[in-house]
Amino acid sequence: MQVQPRPGRPEPDARLADGLAHVAEHNADADAIIICGDLTHTGDEASYRLLKSRLKDTNLPVHLMIGNHDNRAAFRSVFPEAPTDENGFVQQVIDMPDMRLILLDTLFGPPYDYPASHAGYLCDARLNWLDKQISGTGEKPCILFMHHPPHDTGFPAMDSIRLRNGKAFYDCILRHGTVRHLICGHVHRTISGSHRGLPFSIFKSTVGQMPLNFHSLDTSLENNEPAAYGLVLFQDQSILVHTEDYQISGL
Repeated sequence: MQVQPRPGRPEPDARLADGLAHVAEHNADADAIIICGDLTHTGDEASYRLLKSRLKDTNLPVHLMIGNHDNRAAFRSVFPEAPTDENGFVQQVIDMPDMRLILLDTLFGPPYDYPASHAGYLCDARLNWLDKQISGTGEKPCILFMHHPPHDTGFPAMDSIRLRNGKAFYDCILRHGTVRHLICGHVHRTISGSHRGLPFSIFKSTVGQMPLNFHSLDTSLENNEPAAYGLVLFQDQSILVHTEDYQISGL
């Protein structure tokens, strides 16, 4: 979300509005909407206020996460009700009957020293918090939501700004044996697979998308492919992940 759209780029407010309307019409039985970071482009308060205005009529619970284009202090000034941990990081646990959802804050700043701060990072405090939240479930399975993927995706530009300490992250979560899936953003491309035996899904953006270019080192690549959102379905013995390209869905 941004007050002034960037010249030649997709208009974020209109595309988000279309996405929210599509969810309201076709997926109104969802438990919640989770927005996985990059809530704004420049992390300014005016853009967060625009986002808050856009979300105010949404009938489903909305859980907000932050990414590399966000500013934690500006976000909290506009969304003071957003859950945080004891250290002020924008992360939370959502307990469902058969699943625990853990939403992580992978923002590297402050200080916001770009371009280095576009990469993600989980400091010791956040890793310790994550460890406790997984431990607290007993045998209850967990799904983790995070902005930055903690492993390579095949795009060298985006892999240069993925989670910096992905190995420490995986070492933390895999020793528990109850994490079932990772959901990430950041790359603006539909990607799925597994890393160290754990399945992951990366969703497209509600604005522009990452071109299928495995050679460029430009982290700002964006094309005008249709906007999309993901759906995660919990069943007795499975987790199902779908992508809805809502601008061309024909619904």
